[in-house]
Amino acid sequence: MKEARMGRRTSLAAFMLLALLGASPARASHVSGRCDTGIPSDEEIGFDWFPRGDVFCSLIADPKSDGSFASYLRGSSNSALGTDLASLGVGDRIDLFRINGPILGEGIQLGVSGNVYAQFDVNTPSDDLINADYLVGLPLTMRLGPVSGRVRLYHQSSHLGDEYLLRPGVQRENFSFESVETIASLELGALRVYGGGEVLFDRTPGTSASRVAHGGLELREGGGLAKRGTLGNVRLVGGLDLKAAEERNWDVAWSARAGFELGPGSGTSHRTRRLSLLGEYYNGPSPYGQFFLDQVAYYGIGIHVGP
Repeated sequence: MKEARMGRRTSLAAFMLLALLGASPARASHVSGRCDTGIPSDEEIGFDWFPRGDVFCSLIADPKSDGSFASYLRGSSNSALGTDLASLGVGDRIDLFRINGPILGEGIQLGVSGNVYAQFDVNTPSDDLINADYLVGLPLTMRLGPVSGRVRLYHQSSHLGDEYLLRPGVQRENFSFESVETIASLELGALRVYGGGEVLFDRTPGTSASRVAHGGLELREGGGLAKRGTLGNVRLVGGLDLKAAEERNWDVAWSARAGFELGPGSGTSHRTRRLSLLGEYYNGPSPYGQFFLDQVAYYGIGIHVGP
């Protein structure tokens, strides 16, 4: 039993390591800006195959944002997620091409993205995997000045963990859907606001379409915590993300995150991937798997690696 538990701990630690492998120390010169696109300053104007960076910045507080993360959460609900959780995510994308605009950092690009979101119950001897969501998408992103947007077609399938399925009263149920999502974003200095929605279709179980409204705001410090040194590349960030689904009678789920981000700073030389330490709080319908009808609440802290 002890060896099995150690094996589970090792597997969980390996998953967390994979989630953080994106924290590359490589440095490059990027287009400056409070919402960091990660586009190198030597990028050529015109058509570019397999470009670096993205004209649309990932959302800070979206529970299913791009990138990778490892979080410790304390849940307080009657749901299976109402326990102490290790919430882990691994995500990346391959950008296929970008048509750069007349100003560097603007343009239209298409990519392929993949993400896995998993929740482990750390109050069990074997750190039971409760649920894992798998997403594959085709994001089309665009930017013109402070205005940016994303149109994404994606597929999600969710699977309950084997140990969780052995619990009394749990029934296996296939859960999957396709979705078309649109998000528009406007940056006003340190403030960023965004809004949009999505339509779910080809759902299992059920075949009826369901609409989701999505919006939020973000704040990013313009410069670093100091004028020089390492702290010059550390800044304060925060975000509030709101979602409401037709299937839940438009009951609003809100997610808040705030903390420190290492990367952009106030200069033009910074890490190619953003590393953040964020505290978080969530309240509303569950964002994960077949628990989407459950009301959940949790708080915690996590390390996030941006794309």
